[in-house]
Parts: sequence; structure tokens; C-alpha cells
Amino acid sequence: MTKILAVGPHPDDVEGGMGGTILRLIKLGHEVHILDLTDGEPTPYGNPETRRKESQEAARLLGIISRTTLDLPNRFLFDNIESRQKTAKVIRKIRPDIMFLPYWEDAHPDHTQGTLIGEAARFYAKVTSLEIEGEPCYPSRIFYYLCTHLRVHIHPSFIIDISEEHEKKMQILKVYRSQFTYSEERWNLISNLIISYDRYYGALIRTQFGEPFISREKIGLKDIRDLV
Repeated sequence: MTKILAVGPHPDDVEGGMGGTILRLIKLGHEVHILDLTDGEPTPYGNPETRRKESQEAARLLGIISRTTLDLPNRFLFDNIESRQKTAKVIRKIRPDIMFLPYWEDAHPDHTQGTLIGEAARFYAKVTSLEIEGEPCYPSRIFYYLCTHLRVHIHPSFIIDISEEHEKKMQILKVYRSQFTYSEERWNLISNLIISYDRYYGALIRTQFGEPFISREKIGLKDIRDLV
């Protein structure tokens, strides 16, 4: 069993970028946790209580072990000592083997700052001289998921086959009514975009749907049979 922490700047970011992968990882017996750096508010159709209910329902449907929401400011998320230490505290509490962060190129400043916060917090979590609650730990890997406001084309380090999980992933995204389903036009826009991305990356590995991931570090295999 591998312990995994997926970090998102806002509720719904993780589900949009790697919701199918989370469902598959849990099906395979791994332990998954989500950390939202902000509660995602304010937004035009949401409020803190609504967003909390939506994220909790999404967590229930995913089947994750825990979901933590920090009190960092939405739209003003910034990589500083406070945000690093609060994130490092969660890392020490959960003690993940692997972390997932947003892809580092994005039009949304909260997303790019969230990546920097997560990378720095991974390092902070291992430093013994810092006054952060919990025992030091250092997740062995960081992988980056695609959930960007830019229409970028990336070259994935690997792609997870989510053909069996895709339908449920889309059902979970519909839970976020304040963001995605407050109108039919909005849901058509969001769902068509995500389905198109997932079909494309699935086609690259000869499956129906896939989610791409990027690694800054080289990836090793113990057995060639690990390949799809």
C-alpha cells in the first residue's frame, strides 16, 4: 500500500485533474488523502458552506481517507513562510510516500503558487530545526497533474488508464454545482473540455480515457511488465 497526498489550490482542482486516477488508486488498495490549500471562496455562485458540503460529498464518492482544507486566501494564494509551514504540517501528519501537485504552467496564479507551496513544504517537512508540529518526513516523489486554465499541450511522463473510472469521475465533478453545473451551458463547457482531454491522453496509450502526469525527476521501473 502506498500513501498518497494530492494537493489542490481549490476544492475541485484535484478531482478535475486526477479524479479518475484517485478512484483507480483506491481500487488497487492505496491510501489517498486530499489537501485543499483554500476553500475556493468567494465565487459568483458559491459560499463557504456550500463549497464545504460539495467537497465533502466529492470526498465521500471518491472514497479517500481524509480531506483537509487550509485557511489560506483564495485568489490571493501566495508562496510564503506561513503557507509553506501550514502545508508542511499536513505532510507531517499524513506522511505520504507520494505527493501530487498542479502542473507548474497556468494562467491562474493560485495554481502556480500552489505548486511552489507544495514543493517548498515537501522540503520544510523534513527539516528538523523548523518549529512545525509532527515528526519530520520527506515524500519520495512529486508528480504533477493537469488542471490548468491554459490550453497547453504537455508531454506526460506517464498516463494512467482511467477508462473504467471516467464515468464516475464525471459524476463526482457534477457534485460541484456552484462551480460546474449552475447552468447547462457551463456544464457543457466544462464536461466537453475534460472529456476531450481525457480521450486524447487515453488514445495516446490505446485506451478510452487517460489522465496525464509529469515528473521533474526520472522514473524507474523494477519490471518491464509494469508498462501498459
